[in-house]
Amino acid sequence: MFYDEIEQGVILRVRLTPNTSSCLIKGIFTDADGHDFLKINVVSVPEKGKANAELQSLLAKKLKLSKSQIEIVFGETDRYKKILIHDKSEHVLKSLNEWMQKE
Repeated sequence: MFYDEIEQGVILRVRLTPNTSSCLIKGIFTDADGHDFLKINVVSVPEKGKANAELQSLLAKKLKLSKSQIEIVFGETDRYKKILIHDKSEHVLKSLNEWMQKE
């Protein structure tokens, strides 16, 4: 599973691909160690935080949350990121489970 529920909300593991032709959630990626990540493509280039900002905006829009509820807690300059979603309501968890089904 690409996310973990914690007291503050949900930790989401993301594999970000910047500089693509479209901005979308692509499904699940499993690394060589067997860890699952949510694959996300963004159009922005990885310069001056542009790709990270687009990632936060995309997640906020898809989850119907404010951008301030989406926080990158690990991997600011890496393609592998941990995102803290400051909400673990039923609609957030339902959306995450739906994304798990995408391929």
